Amino acid sequence: MGDNPQSAGTVFDVQRFSLHDGPGIRTTVFLKGCPLRCLWCHNPESIDFRPEIGWRPEHCTGCGACIEACPEGCHQLSQEDSHHRFDRADCTRCGRCAEACAFGALTRIGKRMGVDEVMTEVLKDRAYYKTSGGGLTLSGGEPLAQPEFAEALLSAARSEGIHTAVETSGQVRFQTLENMVELTDLFLFDLKETDPARHETYSGMDGQLIRENLQRLNALGADIILRCPIIPTLNDRPGHFAQISDLVNSLSHIREVHVMPYHPFASHKYSELGKSAPLGRIEAPDEPQKKQWVHALKVSCPVHI
Repeated sequence: MGDNPQSAGTVFDVQRFSLHDGPGIRTTVFLKGCPLRCLWCHNPESIDFRPEIGWRPEHCTGCGACIEACPEGCHQLSQEDSHHRFDRADCTRCGRCAEACAFGALTRIGKRMGVDEVMTEVLKDRAYYKTSGGGLTLSGGEPLAQPEFAEALLSAARSEGIHTAVETSGQVRFQTLENMVELTDLFLFDLKETDPARHETYSGMDGQLIRENLQRLNALGADIILRCPIIPTLNDRPGHFAQISDLVNSLSHIREVHVMPYHPFASHKYSELGKSAPLGRIEAPDEPQKKQWVHALKVSCPVHI
């Protein structure tokens, strides 16, 4: 394949044996960086394009290796009780503390990887892809926010005969999406909110570009699964479900609609990054709520829910 400077990007995870990111058994490659700031984001470590330092104090043994490794003096240990204090203010994210930590208390989230390096991991499960109809999925963050790298990965997978999927928010230039169409077997397209004002409140953008890109992608004949995150008290209103149905009925290449119920499992990730979860204590929906949401779409959508 042969890497070049344009075929490298920042990756924060390569997850093998993924079962929820497209058909079959897949390897999901998570690219770092996203233009949106969704309040319910379940991958907060994916938002920043730069590598970050994760801190899990429950794994700290007080060995002091990070103190010796950090050139900025960001780590301190209390002499009284060995309490570890991590001051992020001067942290340059060099990752030396994480390299020195033998216990997983400090981790560097995100690293530069070349296409060949990623594909080495992807190809390990080729046999599973063939028997299950699986393949490679690019996710994030917003994978198309690193367009050259995403395109190179999809091209490499195609050259190996591997099914390709892209999970996207649609908040990208349409030219970027258009460049991916011939290399992508399936788009997992997120539709977060149908009301522009609410969309801006919840994500930082009004969603106009997202809706336009969905319509243009459909016009190109791309195979699309619409994924709709539903968050209690925010976008679980009847009007939102009605507008999703209207949109689906107006598009010819939406093959499925997936309801993605909110879950609070990402709260610990915010803590590891030194941040607070934006939604606080919103509870996950119960099964009757989930069934109600699915029913609201099933009665008016002509596709599989």
